Amino acid sequence: MSSVIRVNLGPMSYDISVAAGNLDRLGSLMSSLKLGKKALLVSNPEIFAHYGERAIASIENAGFQVSSVVLPAGEQYKTLSTVQSIYNSALEHRLERSSTMIALGGGVIGDMTGFAAATWLRGINVLQVPTSLLAMVDASIGGKTGVNHPQGKNLIGAFHQPRLVVIDPEVLTTLPVREFRAGMAEVIKYGVIWDKQLFERLEEADNLDSIDDLSGELLTEIIVRSCQSKADVVSKDEKESGLRAILNYGHTIGHGVESLTGYLELVHGEAVAIGMVAAGQIAVKMQLWGNDSDRRQELLIKKAGLPIHLPQGLKIDKIIDILQTDKKVKDGQVRFILPREIGTVTISDRVPSQTIADVLATMDN
Repeated sequence: MSSVIRVNLGPMSYDISVAAGNLDRLGSLMSSLKLGKKALLVSNPEIFAHYGERAIASIENAGFQVSSVVLPAGEQYKTLSTVQSIYNSALEHRLERSSTMIALGGGVIGDMTGFAAATWLRGINVLQVPTSLLAMVDASIGGKTGVNHPQGKNLIGAFHQPRLVVIDPEVLTTLPVREFRAGMAEVIKYGVIWDKQLFERLEEADNLDSIDDLSGELLTEIIVRSCQSKADVVSKDEKESGLRAILNYGHTIGHGVESLTGYLELVHGEAVAIGMVAAGQIAVKMQLWGNDSDRRQELLIKKAGLPIHLPQGLKIDKIIDILQTDKKVKDGQVRFILPREIGTVTISDRVPSQTIADVLATMDN
C-alpha cells in the first residue's frame, strides 16, 4: 500500500510519499525532481549504521554523487556548533545551489539539516527521509527548521520547505520502544486538534505502546492520516500566522518542561504528552470542554505508554517563568492551544497564571 499526500503551497508545493520499501526507491524518487547531481546525506551513528548504505546505494544508482556527514544523536546536540559540521562538509564537497541535503534520521537530524539547507548559499534543496514515527508525522513536514538556544527550544530557525518527504514505515522496526511511544504523542495530537476519526481509530486499538501490537495496515493508516492532517493545516497557513499555531497543541508547557530538564530527562513526545494533559485540564477549568473528553484524551495518552505527570523535582514557578520565553508569546501573553471537543481546538492568550499553576500542581508527582 502506498500513498502520496500533497502539501499545497503554490510554487513551494511538494509530496509526502508513504510506502513500504521507499528507502530503496529514494534515488528514483529524487530523479523526478530535476535536482543537481551533488547530494549530502546527514544522519546520526545509529541510523546511519542501519540504513546509511542502503540510502546511499539507492541515490548513487540514480546517478547522484553522494557524500555523508554523521552527527551525534540527541536533542542536546541540536545546536549551532553541530550545524557547523554540516557546513564544513558542504564546503569540503563543494555543494552548489542546485545541490541537495538529505536528512536521514529523526526530528533532530531533520531540523538541523533543514536549517543548514536554508542557510547554505542562502538556501539549497533539502529532502526529508524521517526514520522515527515522530519525524514521519510531524517534524519532517511543514518546513520548520532550527536549533535550540540554552534558554529555549528552536529559538533559532527558518522556514524552508523540503522538495520531498520520503517515508518508509518499515524502518520503524528498529525504532526503540520509547521513541515509538513519543511519536504516538504527536499522532494523538492530530486526533485532538483536527481528525476525530483518527482519535476514534486510536481508541479502538487494543494497544498503542509498541509497534509490535499494531498491524501494518493500522500503522500505515496512522501515518497517512497524521501526515494528511499536518498537510491540511500547513497548506492553509505556511508560516504560522494563524491556523498553523494549533499544531503547537501540548507544546507550550511541553517545551518548557523539556528546557528545564536540559533536554535529557524526557524525549520530545513525552514532554508533549504532559503538555496535552495540562492543556486538557486547563480547558476543563476554563469550561471549554468537559471532563468526559478530557478523560478520553488522558486514557489514550496512558494507552500509548506516555507520562501524564511532571518530572519529579520540577518547580512549577520555573515552568510558568519559562513560558514567557516561548516563541508563541505575543505582547507578553502566553498563547495556549486549548481543546473544545475531540477534533477541534481554539487559540487563547487569556489563560490566567493561577489556572496554569493550579493545573500543574495537580500534575506534580
